[in-house]
Amino acid sequence: MKTLLFFNNKGGVGKTSLVYHLAWRYQEFGLNVIAADLDPQSNLTSAFLPEEQLEELWTTTAPSCPTILGALQPLLDHLGDLAVPRVVELTERLALLAGDLGLSAFEDRVAGAWNACLDDNQPTAHDGFRVMTAFHRVMERAALQREADLVLLDVGPNLGAINRAALVAADHVVIPVGADLFSLQGLRNLGPTLSNWREGWKKRLQGDKPSGLSLPAGEMRPVGYIVMQPVMRGDTPVKAYQRWAERIPSTYARFVLGRPLEGDGSSDDHELATLKHYRSLMPLAQAARKPMFFLKPYDGAIGGHMQAVADCLSDFTTLALTIAEVCELEIPSRYPHRIELSPSLDLTA
Repeated sequence: MKTLLFFNNKGGVGKTSLVYHLAWRYQEFGLNVIAADLDPQSNLTSAFLPEEQLEELWTTTAPSCPTILGALQPLLDHLGDLAVPRVVELTERLALLAGDLGLSAFEDRVAGAWNACLDDNQPTAHDGFRVMTAFHRVMERAALQREADLVLLDVGPNLGAINRAALVAADHVVIPVGADLFSLQGLRNLGPTLSNWREGWKKRLQGDKPSGLSLPAGEMRPVGYIVMQPVMRGDTPVKAYQRWAERIPSTYARFVLGRPLEGDGSSDDHELATLKHYRSLMPLAQAARKPMFFLKPYDGAIGGHMQAVADCLSDFTTLALTIAEVCELEIPSRYPHRIELSPSLDLTA
């Protein structure tokens, strides 16, 4: 089981959309996939589930609540360790570890756990490790239940304690960026932070750890970046986009990889893809509650939309295979498998 986290501390760069669409694409390739929503805003969960199902999820009394918060509630209440995680089955090979707006309450608990891992008092240190590894262990247990090959993580756009614990649980990190000043500044902040957290976790693993506790390696290895194109209207956006896009390779190399850019930057092996703005496909997909590359004429995808749907499918297929190659993730087949929907999900509506 591999864990792949999509992260940039600059918001609005398409993290949630990428996780959503790649989760669908990987399960079509025959992988067992869990999409995990570790963002307190729960945008990924609302992308997968209708409001009626969200209301049912979020009004269920914890710890029986089938969300990430339900699994964490005993730790949050200082009443024990994790509850058994529950996932929402979407298809035979795709499940959702649902987010919860109440997850923000876990921020203080996990913030204190980081330093507690280094405490000389053994009970304090052991409690710190239980809290810091909570996301890792929830996903590990959920993956065992589902026999999952891949867990895709969505997190919020910040460098807070919840995201630090999520990154500790991640094998690989993909960084979506926009071609703008704010995304470049996000790379400058993110790279050193990843390095500090990686080294900080290694230091903690050398201390007194609870026996029998599953501990993540905390690799959080950068896989590469995905450039999200803006909507193009006239020459001005094109010129502005090009100006910032040319600076992404050197900024990524210097601040994320910690080394100078090799070559002239005209070709960068760390650029996983440049994804175009799919314009009106996204609203159609949101209304139909399905990925953009599943859109059909009865969803409103007619005329030129169908070519855009085909392009979208090709783009996400290439991206999914590129990421799999870099992460050494074995794809059972390059051909889509038939989707078996759960009774609660209707992609044809």
